[in-house]
Amino acid sequence: MKAAESFEISMASRVEIDEDSDTNKGSMWVLDQKLDQPMDEEAGRLRNMYREKFSALLLMRLAFQSLGVVFGDLGTSPLYVFYNTFPHGISDPEDVVGALSLIIYSLTLIPLLKYVFVVCRANDSGQGGTFALYSLLCRHANVKTIPNQHRTDEELTTYSRSTFHEQSYAAKTKKWLEGHASRKNALLLLVLVGTCMVIGDGILTPAISVLSAAGGIKVSSPGMKNDYVILVAVVILVGLFSVQHYGTDKVGWLFAPIVLLWFLLIGGIGIFNIWKHDSSVLRAFSPVYIYRYFKRNGRDGWTSLGGIMLSITGTEALFADLAHFPVSAVQIAFTTVVFPCLLLAYSGQAAYLMKNHDNKTVLQAFYLSIPEKIYWPVFIVATLAAVVASQATISATFSIIKQALALGCFPRVKVVHTSKKFLGQIYIPDINWILMILCIAVTAGFKNQSQIGNAYGTAVVVVMLATTLLMTLIMILVWRCHWILVLIFTGLSLVVECTYFSAVLFKVDQGGWVPLVIAAAFLLIMYVWHYGTLKRYEFEMHSKVSMAWLLGLGPSLGLVRVPGIGLVYTELASGVPHIFSHFITNLPAIHSVVVFVCVKYLPVYTVPEEERFLVKRIGPKSFHMFRCVARYGYKDLHKKDDDFEKKLFDNLFMFVRLESMMEGCSDSDEYSIYGQQTERSMEGLINNNGNTIGSTADLTISSVDSIVPAKSPLHANNTMSSSSQLSMQNEIDELEFLNNCRDAGVVHILGNTVVRARRDSRFYKKIAVDYIYAFLRKVCREHSVIFNVPHESLLNVGQIFYV
Repeated sequence: MKAAESFEISMASRVEIDEDSDTNKGSMWVLDQKLDQPMDEEAGRLRNMYREKFSALLLMRLAFQSLGVVFGDLGTSPLYVFYNTFPHGISDPEDVVGALSLIIYSLTLIPLLKYVFVVCRANDSGQGGTFALYSLLCRHANVKTIPNQHRTDEELTTYSRSTFHEQSYAAKTKKWLEGHASRKNALLLLVLVGTCMVIGDGILTPAISVLSAAGGIKVSSPGMKNDYVILVAVVILVGLFSVQHYGTDKVGWLFAPIVLLWFLLIGGIGIFNIWKHDSSVLRAFSPVYIYRYFKRNGRDGWTSLGGIMLSITGTEALFADLAHFPVSAVQIAFTTVVFPCLLLAYSGQAAYLMKNHDNKTVLQAFYLSIPEKIYWPVFIVATLAAVVASQATISATFSIIKQALALGCFPRVKVVHTSKKFLGQIYIPDINWILMILCIAVTAGFKNQSQIGNAYGTAVVVVMLATTLLMTLIMILVWRCHWILVLIFTGLSLVVECTYFSAVLFKVDQGGWVPLVIAAAFLLIMYVWHYGTLKRYEFEMHSKVSMAWLLGLGPSLGLVRVPGIGLVYTELASGVPHIFSHFITNLPAIHSVVVFVCVKYLPVYTVPEEERFLVKRIGPKSFHMFRCVARYGYKDLHKKDDDFEKKLFDNLFMFVRLESMMEGCSDSDEYSIYGQQTERSMEGLINNNGNTIGSTADLTISSVDSIVPAKSPLHANNTMSSSSQLSMQNEIDELEFLNNCRDAGVVHILGNTVVRARRDSRFYKKIAVDYIYAFLRKVCREHSVIFNVPHESLLNVGQIFYV
């Protein structure tokens, strides 16, 4: 057998092929369309259209639990905001009031109004983050760059989307987005930039949170304090990342009480400081002090916004970690606990700084404002709260990388379930250690917290800008809001966030370059991987084999049919993959039963188990060929056991039984491979009295298409006709044949398509394809490992494809 086969396909030749296919659709093309019709699901799909309602008591409990998952990052910001706002000290006490006023209105406009009451409503069945927004957009417009979706996917119970009038503003926006591939790529690039910044957030949040919490250590030698703080922070970080493989299932119940206690403590300390030091800071609720602050400080006041913005860090994590908490529970938790406690904490620190505004005091503003009697309890709770905040960000990073992996935007890495109860709790070993190394490097490498704060602010504001742009499309396409509301939301958000963005640009050389470098590295990896994945899919689409050619070979396919079942893995949901023709050309033998297996991910968070597999027969029964499409959402995982293969065969056997019943219910015993597609459901086969309803159309074996339900309501007919008896006997014979072939052995045939740049390609394309993508393919997990294919049952078919 040849090890590889080269194919050189230029873009120009592809265009010519497409044009020819559009203008010269001859009889062979029509025949091929009839033989390999789309896989339409059975009619009457039950949908989950009810809205879940929560009792008041349950809502309060969920609001309490959301504190530990959603608000940990936002809650630890008081540890470091004032120091990063005034890194060189406070020259005028009135500046403290101006800074406090900025903090108050930043918290009101961004976390409260924008995220809690608007963005959180854009969750994808409870899932948040940039990829969740992208998935919503992919369901409402054809903007997915890898076109592997089919109309049958839209009938899933989790595939919810709205429709709109053709002349509406939403329809025009949809048409504009779908009009050119560059717009789809630009949208994907925006999502990837936001994702990469979230990954950067996963590195910087543990660094600044743990370092700030450790800053409360009291040592006898002030000159050595910084070294002790860094050492303690590094030890905590190593311990935190080392226990990630255990998951948070066993200790997660502690998170909410810790965070609640933290909020109550900082709120109570804030009230104490306002009463003890200076209650006049409450005048900061007037926005006039913002104007006076900028007028008094000029450019220095503008650049200090980079520190002010740290008061809203964790807002994007709030959305990314939304999990399955109802939006109402998050809103209750934020408005009743988080928001007021944060306002009190910042006001209390401001009151303390009004009386104590030397450089040393500003550096330790939070810890120095704590009453001496409760200092150490608060220090312990602060450290625990920092760990919880870090854990939430790390978990969000794992989750968003899993989403990127499912949508073909990240190399295949090992993903481990850490909880049997919660699907979203995962652990990615490779990413965990990369995060730990980078996090320790940031913690030990920077001279002070201010530089980490500058880096942190840059990452956060870029993610917010990406979310604003995606939310604009969500409001138009998904919510179908009036254009005035869209304009108000987008305009206000961009004014505030662009103001912060302009401020952090001044601090790029003071630490702000770190997230840009990290994001650029991850963006390069993700975009190159997606480009290679897209080209491999296009190659399979253009080189697939005609069904007419396959059926022209006859039942034996012109080959020796050996006992056993061959599972041919492909990315195509229709047509015969080129690896199959390449295989039988070089080795003229194939198994008695051939199943083309397509595993694809859809822009939904999960696909229910009972709707996961679509099974259909290819050609007449004598060919013993089937197609199976396994569909997954971006939260679903392949379990590392024999589950996948077992479920595949269970659904295959169920399909044979269902097909036999449908044949028994047909008036005609004549079957043709040229028949029409069957769209009847099982309920349509049997009337209320259990009698068979006659069919006016011949049933097509080649187009019988059904998703195998977990529990099919199959009822025996009261009267068995001779045709149904024959059908039952055929069913028994075929099931026995399939079982015997399965016992003889199952071989997994996987294609190993190698992508190479053409010789006349530009140098940057050669670097991207021949070196970066090739390296990523080499170090990522193989498909055989993901599907847990035994080495002795694996057969790789190599091909080389030039782009």
